[in-house]
Amino acid sequence: MKMTKRILATATAALTVTAALAGCTGGTSSTTSKAAPSQADANKVYNIGICQLVQHEALDAATKGFKDTLTEKLGADKVKFDEQNAQGDSATCATICNQFVSSNYDLILGNGTAALQAAYTATPSIPILGTSITDYGTALDMAEWTGVSGMNVSGTTDLAPLDKQADMLKELFPDAKTIGILYCSAEANSKYQSDTITPFFESAGYTVKTYSFADSNDVAAVAKTACDESDVLYIPTDNTAASNTGIIDNTATAAKTPIIAGEEGICKGCGVATLSISYYELGQKTGDMAYDILVNGADITSLKVESAPNVTKKYVKSRCDAYGITIPDDYEAIEE
Repeated sequence: MKMTKRILATATAALTVTAALAGCTGGTSSTTSKAAPSQADANKVYNIGICQLVQHEALDAATKGFKDTLTEKLGADKVKFDEQNAQGDSATCATICNQFVSSNYDLILGNGTAALQAAYTATPSIPILGTSITDYGTALDMAEWTGVSGMNVSGTTDLAPLDKQADMLKELFPDAKTIGILYCSAEANSKYQSDTITPFFESAGYTVKTYSFADSNDVAAVAKTACDESDVLYIPTDNTAASNTGIIDNTATAAKTPIIAGEEGICKGCGVATLSISYYELGQKTGDMAYDILVNGADITSLKVESAPNVTKKYVKSRCDAYGITIPDDYEAIEE
């Protein structure tokens, strides 16, 4: 793990917290292992910081599910959310999370990998839950990932089974020869998905090539190359791609290159089909975990990372019709 980085960041955050205590309006001090709540907690108002990496349909749904669940369980008058969006910038995630630590919030939600990493770097004590995270081992730089961090970090993963996603592509495009995988190189979890799904595509007989863009400025050019050189594109759960589906859709439509997406939001924006989770349900599950930590005194260091309860085959009818793709009966149409 990046322990040196975390130690230095923690020392800086501690100084910030000390300086800010006089004007602090957050909750009571949190520790990694929270004791079971007392009767006095009946009047407590919980202060929750939410750092969302970027605004797009999937992450928005996860945040809403999280807030709705905690509001329902705690009561609207017993929980306050400080919800901030980093607009896709990792440095802004760090600024937001340091503010949460200075305010001594009861719990931090990191929605998106960079948001989780910023929260983890900012504090070793305040409980941190991640959501919309593909692989926690990659996000936390833990080579031996067992499903439990052993630290003040847990949460939910948005990873749908990659082997089943490869099977879906094969089902819809059995005659394709070349598969292009399009993702943002700045997102470690996107590379993880690309590396993991590639052998599944190759074992199905496809030739696979990856196409990565550094940021939003490169999306159009890289997508055009990928579309021109591929029979079908695959886009994993990638926040930068999700924020630029309009650009990708225009490029793919012009090149007549269909796209299989790793999640419903990207599929709705530029794809033909997806094996997707419900990000709202993912947020709900994360909210349940937060309640367990805050109210029931659950020890976050031993909480296993959870997955979404369901995966569903979905398709975009208008694009499938345009490409002449016949969709099996077990697919659900995405509302357009």
